[in-house]
Amino acid sequence: MYVDPPAPKARQHGETPPISSTGPLDDPQRAWEFNPDYQRLVVAWNTVLPRLEELKTVLDKAYGLAKSPQTWDAPVGERYVKDIREWRTRLSAYRHAVLTAISDEAADTPRWIQTTANAPHAFQ
Repeated sequence: MYVDPPAPKARQHGETPPISSTGPLDDPQRAWEFNPDYQRLVVAWNTVLPRLEELKTVLDKAYGLAKSPQTWDAPVGERYVKDIREWRTRLSAYRHAVLTAISDEAADTPRWIQTTANAPHAFQ
């Protein structure tokens, strides 16, 4: 079983951008905004995770039913149990791959980006 990688964190209430080390007259001063690309990764994670959980739940239920002696009375049932076990393994690997891809991209994407919108500028 795989462990989920760290999820990208949504912007928290009261979270502030990093403080710039430039002085008040340095050109140009910059304003900060929450990175829309990072927000896209947060949305992707929050969209994908419930779907993957739903698939896992359905496969776990089917696996539980397939293993039950009341479901299969014939030796052919073991074949279905092995198939469902394989599907669960593949889903687990797929889940890990998708969540790792989102997490890795979030780790490489800055949460805040500088913008020139509404930033004061010194006279030129």
